[in-house]
Amino acid sequence: MATVAGMTGADRGLDGSPAPIRVVIVDDDALVRAGLAMILRGSPQLEIVGEAGDGAEGLDVIAATAPDVVLMDIRMPHLDGLEATSKLSEQPDPPAVIVLTTFDADDYVVRALAHGATGFLLKDTPPATIVEAVVKVASGEPILSPSVTRQLIRQIVDRPDDDPTTDRAAVATALLAELTERERDVAIAVGYGKSNAEIAGSLYMSVATVKAHVTRILAKLDANNRVQVAICVHDAGLV
Repeated sequence: MATVAGMTGADRGLDGSPAPIRVVIVDDDALVRAGLAMILRGSPQLEIVGEAGDGAEGLDVIAATAPDVVLMDIRMPHLDGLEATSKLSEQPDPPAVIVLTTFDADDYVVRALAHGATGFLLKDTPPATIVEAVVKVASGEPILSPSVTRQLIRQIVDRPDDDPTTDRAAVATALLAELTERERDVAIAVGYGKSNAEIAGSLYMSVATVKAHVTRILAKLDANNRVQVAICVHDAGLV
């Protein structure tokens, strides 16, 4: 059953402190939802604004609460997390989605990342890491390590295209041609799985400047997340 917390956004931050990061949990296992909620409520940075037991309920709760981050299970009845994530990615200004899985090689996770998810967490991830991941994606950072990013890219790009006439290298090269030289440098660094801080250090720019470049890159490539940028750079043969 879906649950929705009261909308209190207008009352937050009156003392000048940052408003909490609003989170919705979508999982068909009530015990998992309860465990995640308990973990997240232990951080003053986070606020649980809703829960749902499947993807269809999740979309309703998300529409009602406008969260910053969604923790989304993949295998659920009625509407699975993959389809729900895809639907969210089509909306203007969607929340960041962290998919939840039992296995890091789960094919559904790879597809979810390709269709708009920001990252993934194993369900046995330590509590402190879960909180850190939610805070990180809320600020626009991915939660994929470079090794995981490369693994996911390999699994995606090694699949045959549904359309055999599609030349992914040519498409990717054409998209990247729309970037400025500096944006291209940042995109390649994203392709190597580097964080904003690592890119800033290697390209001698501020983290804020890197974030601005990444935002423009996402718009120009019509990408929903950094994994899609990395796939584009990989398809173009630049990493």
